[in-house]
Amino acid sequence: MALYFFVSIAVCLLGLWMMRGTPETKAESHGDYKFDLPGVLSFMIAMIAIQVVVTQGNRLGWGSPLVLGLIAVTVIVGAAFLRIESRSPNAFFDFSLFKNATYTGATISNFLLNGVAGTLIVSLQLVQLGGNMTAQAAGMLTLGYAIAIIAFIRVGEKLLRLYGARKPMIWGCLITGLAIVLLSPANMLLDDYKISAIIGYTLFGVGLAFYATPSTDAALSNLPAEQAGAGSGIYKMASSLGAAFGVAISATIFTAFSANNESITWLEGVITFAGRQDNLAVREAAILALGFNVLMIVVAIASIMLTIPKGKKA
Repeated sequence: MALYFFVSIAVCLLGLWMMRGTPETKAESHGDYKFDLPGVLSFMIAMIAIQVVVTQGNRLGWGSPLVLGLIAVTVIVGAAFLRIESRSPNAFFDFSLFKNATYTGATISNFLLNGVAGTLIVSLQLVQLGGNMTAQAAGMLTLGYAIAIIAFIRVGEKLLRLYGARKPMIWGCLITGLAIVLLSPANMLLDDYKISAIIGYTLFGVGLAFYATPSTDAALSNLPAEQAGAGSGIYKMASSLGAAFGVAISATIFTAFSANNESITWLEGVITFAGRQDNLAVREAAILALGFNVLMIVVAIASIMLTIPKGKKA
C-alpha cells in the first residue's frame, strides 16, 4: 500500500513538472459577457438524471415510475439545454466546435477511451468477489498501470512528432484494447489470471500514454485561437463524462448479471471455466462487462479512422 501511495505521488509530481513553463493563452474578452447559468443548470440536471438511471436503474427497476420519470427529465431538460445553448450568445457549450471533423473525432474517441476506466472497476471486483483477494492485494496488481503512464507519456509526444496524431491514437487504442482482452479471461485459475492481469494493467497504462498527447494535439491544434479555451474545456469535460459513464455502465452490467446470470449461462457452453464453480455468476458477468469496454475501443478506433487525417499535420 505504501508503494502504491508513493507511485501516486510520483504521478502527480510528474504532471506538475511537465506543466512547468507552459504559457497562458487567453481569448479576447468582451465587456458584455454574462455567465450562462440556464445552460449550466440544465446540463447539470440532465447529467445527474441520466447518471442515476444508469447507476440505479437495476436496483430501482427499469420500469419503475422513478426511473421512467428520470428518463423523461433527461430527455426534456436535455432538449431544453440544446435549445438554450443554440440561442445563447454566451453559451458555455459551443456546438459550433463540432463543425470541425478532426476536433469532433478526437473528442469522441477521448470520451470512449476514458470510458474504459470501467475495466479497472470490473477487473478488481472480479478478483475480490470471485477470487477472495483483499482490496490491498488486488490494488497491487495495478501498479504497472501507474508506472507505465509515467514511463510512456513522453513517448506519446515523440510519436506525435514522428507520425502525426492519427497513428499513435490508433496504436494507443489497440494497446488498451489488448489490455482489456488480457483482463477478460475470467475462466482462468486465479494464479494464472494474476499474471495476465499484471501484464494487462501495464499495457493499459501504455495505451493511454500513447493516446493522450496526440489526441489532445489533434483536437486543439485544429481550432482557431479564439476557440481554443472553449475547445479545451469541452475536450476535458468529455474525459470526465466518459470516465463517469464508463464506470457507471460497466459496474451496472457487472452488478446486474453477477446477481442473476440466468440470461448468460450460455457462456458455460462456450467457455470452459477452470477451478471453482461456485463463482461462475461473477466470472461470467465480468466477461460480459469487459466485452462492453472492448466494444468502446472498437468505436473509438472507427472514430479516429474516419475523422483524423493521415500524416504529421493533424
